[in-house]
Amino acid sequence: MDLFDDLPEPTQTSASLPAAVSTQSRTTNQEEEDKGFKRRREDEEEEKKEIKKVCREGLPVLRGYVAARQGEREEMQDAHVLLPDMSSCLSSPPDLLSRVSYYAVFDGHGGARASRFAAENLHLSLARKFPSGEGEHLDKLIKKCLLDAFRQTDEDFLKKASSQKPAWKDGSTATCVLVVDDAVYVANLGDSRAVLCRVETSSAADGQKKSTTLSLSKEHNPTIYEERMRIQRAGGSVRDGRVLGVLEVSRSIGDGQYKRCGVISTPDVRRYQLTASDRFIILACDGLFKVFSADEAVKFVLNVLQEEGVEQREGLTREELHFEAACQQLASEAVRRGSGDNVTVILVSIGH
Repeated sequence: MDLFDDLPEPTQTSASLPAAVSTQSRTTNQEEEDKGFKRRREDEEEEKKEIKKVCREGLPVLRGYVAARQGEREEMQDAHVLLPDMSSCLSSPPDLLSRVSYYAVFDGHGGARASRFAAENLHLSLARKFPSGEGEHLDKLIKKCLLDAFRQTDEDFLKKASSQKPAWKDGSTATCVLVVDDAVYVANLGDSRAVLCRVETSSAADGQKKSTTLSLSKEHNPTIYEERMRIQRAGGSVRDGRVLGVLEVSRSIGDGQYKRCGVISTPDVRRYQLTASDRFIILACDGLFKVFSADEAVKFVLNVLQEEGVEQREGLTREELHFEAACQQLASEAVRRGSGDNVTVILVSIGH
């Protein structure tokens, strides 16, 4: 007896089908899968766009204004950057972020090359290193990104400066405000400053408005105990409030000859959450703050914003005209008060 007599006749399987039919079936299935994947991707993108739109509608509206005065100096050594929308610079921005804005002031000394280099490169380094992740770790990643961008900018400038003959000895302070949705990150080196004006109603009964000035940055000069100790540990000295009796700041971009004396490029990084009471941010070099206290500068701007007479200009709202006038008048008043330094002021309005 044949062992295989009871087995059924073999049927035609896909393996025995003509190759063209088998390939066509696989191609059709693959096309269907690709179309389904594409539709899912499109749906996800639409959903993300809708979430971004909803988030953006609830965010404060920011507008930046700038005023720069050379003052009594022979050269303008300040530099500044206003990037209301920095998202186009980012290689891979986090999906759910609706806004990334960047404003920065650089106050050069020993020349204008360090401040210009920082103005041209710091935000690009920041964009390259900007985190693509989401959620709870984003805050830490952004702070690390700022630290890395400052370090990279300093290293790149020092490399370029040392390759020159004679070597460049320029240095610069750096204070930048990075706004990510409604969170404000401030990173600074040196004595340029950022301050926030918050206006709140004192009580429901009288309806009086009360302004508060909040410091967003920390100054770095050799007279501060921690800064002086670091400089001395590195083998440097502080005389007449200056590093080696010469340099006024204890942290900076550039200043290659002082880096071995404890002058560093590590910024102080702080984060603030914008509130419905926040009115504007002043970002300025020490040319302003030599003749204005932070509180005086805020009150000066508030006074200009309350003035009735303002020159009308096509394309600008009344509020925008007031902020533009406040920025220009603040810088001019600093020169009038006798600031012998360059004066650069960035005024960022916060609308709700």
